[in-house]
Amino acid sequence: MRGALVGPRVLLRRLREVMSEPASAQARLDRIVVLIASNMVAEVCSVYVTRADNTLELYATEGLNREAVHLTTMRLDEGLVGLIAREAQSLSLSDAQSHPAFSYKPETGEEIYASFLGVPILRGGNAIGVLVVQNRAARVYSEEEVEALQTTAMVLAEMIAGGELEALARPGSGGTALRRALTLKGQPIAEGVGLGHVVLHEPRVEIKNLVADDPEAETRRLNAALEDLQASIDDLLESGGLSQAGEHRDVLETFRMFAQDRGWIRRLQEAINTGLTAEAAVERVQSDVRARLLRQTDPYLRERLHDLDDLANRLLHKLTGTAFTLAADKLPENAILVARTMGPAALLEYQRLRLRGLVLEEGGATSHVAIVARALGVPTIGKAEGVIGLVEPGDAIIIDGMTGEIQLRPQPDIEAAYAERARLRARRQEQYRALRDKAPVSKDGQAVEIQMNAGLLVDMPNLDDTGASGVGLFRTEILFMVAPSLPRAQAQEGLYRTIIDIAGKRPVTFRTLDIGGDKVLPYLRKIDEENPALGWRAVRIGLDRPALLRTQLRALLNAARERDLRIMLPMVSTVEEFEQARAMLARERERQRRLGQQGPRQIQLGVMLEVPSLLFDLERVFEAVDFISIGTNDLMQFMFAVDRENALVAGRFDTLHPSFLAALKRVADLAKRTGKRVSICGEMAGRPIEALALIGLGFRSFSMSPSNIGPIKALVRGIEIGGIEAFMAEKLAQGFEAASIRAQLTEFAAAHDLSF
Repeated sequence: MRGALVGPRVLLRRLREVMSEPASAQARLDRIVVLIASNMVAEVCSVYVTRADNTLELYATEGLNREAVHLTTMRLDEGLVGLIAREAQSLSLSDAQSHPAFSYKPETGEEIYASFLGVPILRGGNAIGVLVVQNRAARVYSEEEVEALQTTAMVLAEMIAGGELEALARPGSGGTALRRALTLKGQPIAEGVGLGHVVLHEPRVEIKNLVADDPEAETRRLNAALEDLQASIDDLLESGGLSQAGEHRDVLETFRMFAQDRGWIRRLQEAINTGLTAEAAVERVQSDVRARLLRQTDPYLRERLHDLDDLANRLLHKLTGTAFTLAADKLPENAILVARTMGPAALLEYQRLRLRGLVLEEGGATSHVAIVARALGVPTIGKAEGVIGLVEPGDAIIIDGMTGEIQLRPQPDIEAAYAERARLRARRQEQYRALRDKAPVSKDGQAVEIQMNAGLLVDMPNLDDTGASGVGLFRTEILFMVAPSLPRAQAQEGLYRTIIDIAGKRPVTFRTLDIGGDKVLPYLRKIDEENPALGWRAVRIGLDRPALLRTQLRALLNAARERDLRIMLPMVSTVEEFEQARAMLARERERQRRLGQQGPRQIQLGVMLEVPSLLFDLERVFEAVDFISIGTNDLMQFMFAVDRENALVAGRFDTLHPSFLAALKRVADLAKRTGKRVSICGEMAGRPIEALALIGLGFRSFSMSPSNIGPIKALVRGIEIGGIEAFMAEKLAQGFEAASIRAQLTEFAAAHDLSF
């Protein structure tokens, strides 16, 4: 067996020599097919390259008619070559013309050849070409020959991926498949348009040397890297800092299982025996695995692909000694960061001024990193399935955070259209910035309070930049999400005091920890629940684990000495829950007095109205609380029993549905009668059409993302509130004819020259 594999190693060395020659791409390709044919004792060797229009073009041949080069093409559903590219699997036939997929191309002169061996040229599991050898005599190609041709195809994959063949493509074809324009769809997370170039958060290892000079030395390198990888996984699993159950342990257990799989290790060693370096062997085996799993319909098998990709990537980094993630200070200009997933702390390390957008393969709208991305104002798209395997570092890319569309390697007209959109958005933002120091007062003299949502220290400069009158929602849980361990009282107090200092005389409303459900802290044990959104979360955790909530309340009281303090409780379901939390706050305030510590000048305690049960006990709620903030995101979700993360039902109901507006109207009317302050802090507040409806219902206080403040202030200054109130009153009195009044509100806006 060992002697039989000398041929491929000799071929690889000769190919390396050809690749380094100072010749044109076509000349090198022509030399390569001659070398392969000679080494394989084949009468024909041909290279077909997948073009941007998803057809295959003959780029070079030894044995077929040379006139057919760049003339012969076939579709992916045509011929044996199309079958290999479509299935990404090798095909060996002793009588090719008897195969049902055979397609005769008269210009090639291939009718005299009987036997056929073709292998896909793979890149990231995708077929970017096909390598073929043929013989006149009917013969069966050995496993060693198939293996040798597959190994040789790796060299061609690097040549295609390097862009050398772009200039050789037939006019009008759009170049090779690796450079073709793609439109992908993901989940919109953070609004905005980002134009830039792909930067991988976990960069792929660039394999510079494919051919091994000493296979035994490469095997030793592989074994050492495998041992190091296995040991690092074992250390993580056995460390005390990892919870004994949950997703982190499950992922690492899967990594350990794959890292010790004998079949996988054997295939790596066999690839080295064909003449590849250790890292090229890892790339080769993983590309083969990826090609198979990408074509599986079983979701479990597709999920295992991510695990294997991660494991192979870690092994490659061990072999090359390169960092597993991109150094945050190495971010180039106009970067669109692409990641399978990432933590919020990792995103915060990147230079914001260089970052134009973020694309996540797995993360959704409620993931921790998504919350931070919105806070930073970075256009973001999540759940972009398969994007890691489709992008190359440096690719031109455009993302639309409003629609979830990704334009990869866009055509010039598409790029120009998005660039114009970006310029228009920038001009509008400039117009909105001009409103910074102008009061949000309507044409008929009614004032509307516009505050901003925040959760990070880096958000606070937006107070001055936008002219917001305060922070209507400070998400304290983000500090906990980006910290490596549970923040101590002193760290919390320091942050809260800094926030209050920056705000000055402007009010800040601190929401207590809204964790649980979709916000799982990595250092706390995860509780498996059937319905986490309806489970143990937010104030429920605080009441059941009083040390956690009392520590936060103590930090807030100490931070707000001689200043006003507003605290809001999330996920309150009953007045009794609110009273329990208020009693806890009172005990902490009494403790502060006993210690002789100066406390806040005034304390206001409110609730976030997001659980529908409070809607049926509004009188008692208004009597108990100092203020109310309506969290329209969760309130809408719970009212309609719709998971906003579930694509099948998320768009089923509109926020402008009559029943939802009627519920909000009851709250607004009671606030007016009692004089209690009510604010809207969900996403509705920052959307002009929805904000128009809310103003018409009687709401006069809003808190929103900083990027939405300009448009909403422009809306307020451009309307007569009396007119929209009359419009909404008429609609409510008449009853609604449709499941949404969005169309009528849009007509109202157009009739009153309101543009958003």
